[in-house]
Amino acid sequence: MKNIDKDQALAAIRDGEFGDDVIRSAERVAVILTQGWCPQWHAMKQFVTDFPGAEIYVLEYDRTDYFDAFREFKEKVLGNDQIPYVRYYSGGKLVAESNAVSEQDFRRNLEK
Repeated sequence: MKNIDKDQALAAIRDGEFGDDVIRSAERVAVILTQGWCPQWHAMKQFVTDFPGAEIYVLEYDRTDYFDAFREFKEKVLGNDQIPYVRYYSGGKLVAESNAVSEQDFRRNLEK
């Protein structure tokens, strides 16, 4: 599991999507956007740590100095106001979205 850094997050806000350095870093990628206090995120964190052949990125945006800007981007541009919010990519293309899911559903979305 890798953290999305400030430059990657601000580029996503600017460009309307995460860059190729994130979404094309592996054949399958999951980007988890959440807040550190979220109990559903704490439950998911137990099983999203390692998936062979995939990269998992996380941004706990409440712990950043750009919280308001990122939350607005997530809600208005990406269209999701729930946490955690997960975007699944295959070959750099968005193939699924979810909020809190079970390990089985996470794996199923990641393998699309």
